[in-house]
Amino acid sequence: MTTLVRHVTFDCSDAYELGAFWAEVLGGAVADGGRPGDPEVLVSTPGGVALLFIAVPDAKTVKNRVHFDLQPQERTRDEEVERLLALGAGVVGDHRRPDGTGWVTMADPEGNEFCVERGAGERAATG
Repeated sequence: MTTLVRHVTFDCSDAYELGAFWAEVLGGAVADGGRPGDPEVLVSTPGGVALLFIAVPDAKTVKNRVHFDLQPQERTRDEEVERLLALGAGVVGDHRRPDGTGWVTMADPEGNEFCVERGAGERAATG
């Protein structure tokens, strides 16, 4: 029997708030019973990966060692960046190039970094 990844777990200060943010980003859902103030919140995603958010007393202090690289499926990279900014993410580094390649490094509301790559349609059009 193979070992499976059951969840990707985030330590955070507000499990429900961060879980709800990532559910919106990924088109997922907070598991039944998840409420504001809960110390643990599970988020399901359409891709099948479950995200678990656990409230801890420590603040994030250094750069993530592991992060998500997001590839929009129905939007361009730039449209996705704008959508994520509206949800409360911030830009950490802009690595877009004049030829349309590159990515944007962003952070969720608690400072966890992630990258937004070119969308699936953009990649298909340019290779």
